[in-house]
Amino acid sequence: MVANVALRLRMAERRMTKAELAREVNAEVKILTGKLGTVSERTVHNWLAGQTRWPPAKSRLALTAVFDCTPEELGFVPTRRTRSTTEEDVMRRDFIAAAGGTAVAALTSTVAAGPRRIGITDIRQLQTRFAEVVASDHRHGGRLSIESRAGQLADEALALQESGIATQRIRAQLYATAASFMSSAMWAAIDGRRFEAALQHHQKAASLAAMSGDSSIQFRIWSHAGSLYRHLGRPGDALAANDVARNLPIARRDPLFASLGHARHAAIHGLTGDTNAVRRSLGHAQEALDRADPSASRPLWITAFYDQAELDSLALAGYLSAGSWEEAEAHAHRSTALRRGAMQRASAITTARLAHAQLRQGALEPAVATAMSVPAEVSTHPRVTGMLTAFGIKLTDRAAGSGPARTWAEYSHETWRIST
Repeated sequence: MVANVALRLRMAERRMTKAELAREVNAEVKILTGKLGTVSERTVHNWLAGQTRWPPAKSRLALTAVFDCTPEELGFVPTRRTRSTTEEDVMRRDFIAAAGGTAVAALTSTVAAGPRRIGITDIRQLQTRFAEVVASDHRHGGRLSIESRAGQLADEALALQESGIATQRIRAQLYATAASFMSSAMWAAIDGRRFEAALQHHQKAASLAAMSGDSSIQFRIWSHAGSLYRHLGRPGDALAANDVARNLPIARRDPLFASLGHARHAAIHGLTGDTNAVRRSLGHAQEALDRADPSASRPLWITAFYDQAELDSLALAGYLSAGSWEEAEAHAHRSTALRRGAMQRASAITTARLAHAQLRQGALEPAVATAMSVPAEVSTHPRVTGMLTAFGIKLTDRAAGSGPARTWAEYSHETWRIST
């Protein structure tokens, strides 16, 4: 039995634990089959120890999506029956279609050998790949595979800079697109609680955006930076970063950008406990959103997620952090009612926060019922897991031994395996 050194090195490069790899693989199997995978930490241990030399087809395809390389490159050794079965070929086709795995291959094919003229067709191909990354993030969010894919596509965009001749306008758009990919890698890292990686992505994204001269992508990157520092519990840095975004020309020119800047400012103010500042920023956000022209041409990344539901979600975050439980609950209900159906992760985060707001008001049974309504398949998302874990701890602190506490302890153990 020979240890799988290649897989261990891949995991080490991404600072990935056995539990994290198991969650990633199970989530990718869910995309492939419609059912969450059954890979456990013990399964990963067997892979690393060499006890399992060639995992089942579903696991191999999922591992390929997570690491963007073949099972053989991950150190696995095919059995004597190396040819794929018809079932595996069908799964691979369906999986690639679901996960957008053709992105890198399609983009790479545009880089011809030798100098050539880079034009608007290349930019449009990149923008199509960016749309796929945004859609994948909205469906799944926080995954290492999204972060890795976005970073790789940024490198592909930069490779075009060196592969041929282009006008200054096209080169600026190439930098803007590369910055867009890096901002998605940054957000995936933030969403997955990989904050050190997010900080590194921010440095590269900000540099690329500055070279592009595109204030809309600069806004996204600095607005993300504000969210990053908010999650790190550094409100001073968060406010400063978000101010960079709010002072960009795009925020002065387009009320939708201004509204998002104010709404994220409100969420940051919640960390300081300044309810008046939260309310004031939300008032500015609502006023700007009401003025925004819904028919105006805007980048995909902002139109795909920012609307009244997201404003209310940020209001919920701000009031919850500030300790205004009733106002937090009101915005949670409004956000849930308006949320677009495809935003499952965002809906789960809102629901988890609603459970916290209800618990803080002493409504134990409604709070537990709300927490239990989070779909099990979404609860593996790092942010949702953290919120539900914190909910269980607070519930135990407040009402240990009560009926609702026992109900939650049993349910969480059986469904999410959360230690409360």
